[in-house]
Amino acid sequence: MNANLMEVTADVGEMLRQRHWKMATAESCTGGLVAAQCTELPGSSDWYAGSVVAYGNNVKIALLGISGDLLSRVGAVSEEVVSIMAPAVLRTIGAHVAVAVSGIAGPDGGTEDKPVGTVWMAWADFQENQRTELFHFEGDRQAVREQATFAALEGLRAFLR
Repeated sequence: MNANLMEVTADVGEMLRQRHWKMATAESCTGGLVAAQCTELPGSSDWYAGSVVAYGNNVKIALLGISGDLLSRVGAVSEEVVSIMAPAVLRTIGAHVAVAVSGIAGPDGGTEDKPVGTVWMAWADFQENQRTELFHFEGDRQAVREQATFAALEGLRAFLR
């Protein structure tokens, strides 16, 4: 495990533990890497509740309540979609805070408007606070997924501050 990633994850876990909060993740392009990173730490069951790996649009629709019309209009890799994914997974899992990730890891799937490495994220809490951010990561598929995982947890750490 990357030392910086481990440090960020441990910080997030400690911040959540101190608040007696649990977190949830809704992941698309990361395919559960954020969840795996969290559960890598001993004692993570104190602060990590669970995940929905909504890789396919049908899962986004069925489990996170994303409308097929919205997906058709703006695509899964959009601010609108992650803005729904984060609070939806929060409610579905019964957590206090959540992060949602949707992007294009490659090597295929990119467009001129949304090239490979485009990733949208949203962070939300049970008090209806929310933040979104667009990222453009470089590298191959694995590099994009790893950078997205780090950014998701680093963003959560900042959101909790």
